[in-house]
Parts: sequence; C-alpha cells; structure tokens
Amino acid sequence: MTNFTVSEVVDGDTFKVKNGWEWNEKKGDTIRPTGYNTPERGEPGYEQAKQELKDLILAKEVDIKNLRIVDEWGRLVADVYYNGKNLADYFPEYKD
Repeated sequence: MTNFTVSEVVDGDTFKVKNGWEWNEKKGDTIRPTGYNTPERGEPGYEQAKQELKDLILAKEVDIKNLRIVDEWGRLVADVYYNGKNLADYFPEYKD
C-alpha cells in the first residue's frame, strides 16, 4: 500500500488515517495493526496503551504493508510500520 498520516488514535491497537484507504473494493479510514493486542476499554492498561500509541504516531506518517482482511468492524488489518520498524515491536508487552 502506501504511507498514511494518522488522524486519530481509537485505542492502543486501532487508529484512523487521513483521506482513508481503499482495498479490494472496500473503503475506510480505520486500521488495526497486526502483531500485538492491547487491553480493551474498561480493562487495566487500556488508557496507558492508547496514550502510548497516540504519543508515538498521532499526526505522523505510517507505512501499511501486507494487507490481510477488512474485519467485521470495517478495519483494515495489516502490518504497520513507523520509522521503518513494525509497530508491534514498539509494544513488546502486548505481542501476540
């Protein structure tokens, strides 16, 4: 795919991009990176994980590669890279 600018961090492992994406005849603006899974809303660590992702990539450019699927929530599931490093590597405590 290509580079996208992050416009919003939804939670610790989901974010939105400016101008959206289009893949396999589907469109959206939400991306779910592969390789890690952070706590869900209401679980311990949720706010911390969300803030860490926000501090790392909000308003910055990320590279989307190895697109997998569009999940039931309309999120594009793919490998995400920031500064040439897989996003999952920034969150070793949450790796799948």
